[in-house]
Amino acid sequence: MEIRAWDERYRTAARPREDLEAAPVPLLVRTANDLSPGRALDLACGAGRNALWLASWGWTVTAVDGSAIAIDILRQRAAEKNLRIDCRVADLEKAEFQIEPASWDLIVIAYYLQLDLIEAAKQGLKPRGVLLVIVHIAEPGEQPTAHRLRPGELIRRFEGWEILHTFEGQPDDEAHRSAVAEVVARRPDGIL
Repeated sequence: MEIRAWDERYRTAARPREDLEAAPVPLLVRTANDLSPGRALDLACGAGRNALWLASWGWTVTAVDGSAIAIDILRQRAAEKNLRIDCRVADLEKAEFQIEPASWDLIVIAYYLQLDLIEAAKQGLKPRGVLLVIVHIAEPGEQPTAHRLRPGELIRRFEGWEILHTFEGQPDDEAHRSAVAEVVARRPDGIL
């Protein structure tokens, strides 16, 4: 979906309230509970349900999305909760946000598929940093698309990494119903 279309959905409240009221992604909660807070990057953050939760648990959060309306909503919600989040509007497909190499303890890409962004995120992690990726996958009988990977395709991108979690199937996230691939992986020492 184009950024203008996302802006319109947020502006007109046509975006289901899932983004505005949903709890953080359950996989993120389980993952972050095992980590010490540090620097976190939430890419394609939408209205910021994950960024808000991370900030509330002591993470130093940068949240990036192409929708200026979504980022405005996130800024307002962060201010209401007295949370500091570095909110950025950037078209990720045009690489308007550069991920600093070896700078992040945790990077989250939830429900957004951009393969070159996954590779950049891998490089953005500090040694032993954790990358959490959730993408939609093609259902049985469907062909992969620009928004859905083939089953098994996501995990293959993490060869040589410490896999903390992998799953394919129906998510345990109330805001999403389509089949997903989930990977939580730790960057090994020495990989640059």
